[in-house]
Amino acid sequence: MDIQTLTFLIVGASFVLYIGIAIWSRAGSTSDFYVAGGGVHPVANGMATAADWMSAASFISMAGLISFMGYDGAVYLMGWTGGYVLLALCLAPYLRKFGKFTVPDFVGDRYYSQLARTVAVICAIFVCFTYVAGQMRGVGVVFSRFLEVDITTGVVIGMCIVFFYTVLGGMKGITYTQVAQYCVLIFAYLVPAVFISMLMTGNVLPQVGFGSTLTGTETYLLDKLDGLSTELGFAEYTSGTKSTIDVFCITAALMVGTAGLPHVIVRFFTVPKVRDARKSAGWALLFIAILYTTAPAIASFARVNMINTINGEQMQGTEYAQAPDWIKNWERTGLISWQDKNDDGKMFYSGDERNEMQIDRDIMVLANPEIANLPGWVIALVAAGGIAAALSTSAGLLLVISTSVSHDLLKRNLMPDITDKKELFYARLAAGVAIVIAGYFGVNPPGFVAQVVAFAFGLAASSFFPAIIMGIFYKKMNKEGAIAGMLSGITFTAAYIIYFKFINPAANVPANWWFGISPEGIGTLGMLLNFGVALLVNRFTAEVPQDVQEMVESIRFPKGSGAAKAH
Repeated sequence: MDIQTLTFLIVGASFVLYIGIAIWSRAGSTSDFYVAGGGVHPVANGMATAADWMSAASFISMAGLISFMGYDGAVYLMGWTGGYVLLALCLAPYLRKFGKFTVPDFVGDRYYSQLARTVAVICAIFVCFTYVAGQMRGVGVVFSRFLEVDITTGVVIGMCIVFFYTVLGGMKGITYTQVAQYCVLIFAYLVPAVFISMLMTGNVLPQVGFGSTLTGTETYLLDKLDGLSTELGFAEYTSGTKSTIDVFCITAALMVGTAGLPHVIVRFFTVPKVRDARKSAGWALLFIAILYTTAPAIASFARVNMINTINGEQMQGTEYAQAPDWIKNWERTGLISWQDKNDDGKMFYSGDERNEMQIDRDIMVLANPEIANLPGWVIALVAAGGIAAALSTSAGLLLVISTSVSHDLLKRNLMPDITDKKELFYARLAAGVAIVIAGYFGVNPPGFVAQVVAFAFGLAASSFFPAIIMGIFYKKMNKEGAIAGMLSGITFTAAYIIYFKFINPAANVPANWWFGISPEGIGTLGMLLNFGVALLVNRFTAEVPQDVQEMVESIRFPKGSGAAKAH
């Protein structure tokens, strides 16, 4: 059976499973739609949180980044992993104790201001649209190769699937769908990693193979990569080229951006008790670690195999006429291209003027089984896993957008008298509109998947994190300070990213960056600006009402059930 047929069967079966779960667990009330009725088991919620967290950036793009960037790509690994720990320890129990559906709900009530709520809604929508653009792009990349359609058609197919189970099931449908998606994506990620680790190093565990010698030699995998990299004009794989300040800022932006991501925070409202929120955070960390500890191994395996198949064992180049199938297959998507610079008919990949290959880093995980000549069913399984990762996070983000509009903007602000039924209608309508907009950005993304996601984390770091952390731990922070901080932080960060990525991309080089900080890391500076402006404005404006200060005191002690409530 050919790869395309296998892909249709496996991906189609996964879609039937997701849609079936959405129908079985469809939302019948706003509580079901927003927080799955608050009755999800901690282990199931841990799986759903992991699937929500491990987006297309984690599944498709992170190992690709590490494969191409080597040591420098580790900032994404450190930032995203550390960020989840920060969220689980410092924020989740307190927000769960507060007992609100959404982050704008917390901001609006903590800062006793409808304007603060509205600003938080705008920030949430902005962050989520930036993030979801990367997910839809990931769906398009998978479909363009494995279903042999163009990226636009692939994005549209993904939009239809995620629309169905988001709009029908809400958080209840999404939660149980994400449990299934986690099982699919982690199995799809580990199977080829185990196969390739056994073939290349003789070790079943990829994490062990990553630090082992290559089969039949005494050369360590990473030593082999360092030698290949320097021979071909790249920097050493295990040494970094980024400045220390940029590494620090990207890592920090990813960490604190995690803690401000509204679609992850809301997951802690779907369990019955604060204790269950802590348990689900622990389970999620375990489920996330399985993939994140495997990613560096996959990146290294893929890099060695890719170079060997393109340049040949003697590093003299491979005849294009005898190019392996994976190159021809991916060429049809436009994500790989070859330019014969010296007219010798051979492909050559290097880091200098000899290079003849343009390879999109987002394909590395998806192409890895083909590069290693694994069976067709493994290749199809990876396609299903990539789609599961992208769709699971897309659903969570779209739900945040819909609830921010229906609950925080309409119910809690503009239309306080609407019924639950009407609110549910507006939530579904907002989700539908959001999917269309997300699809557009999926077709016209501002960068590769992980880069787009990094921008979203920077925007979350510069807007939500200071407002949430001060809202919990600094009871004297007032509404004027919080509003001024959020507006200044997100405006500065967005302006910096837009300038270097859209207005003047030619200037996007270290020499032109402020303090040597790249657009991926500028969220850290935006966060500091947010804190500074908030504290300054707070000093010269009215004090926080006493009842609000007492409320802040109460949520510092995350005890009790803290049942989520809409009012």
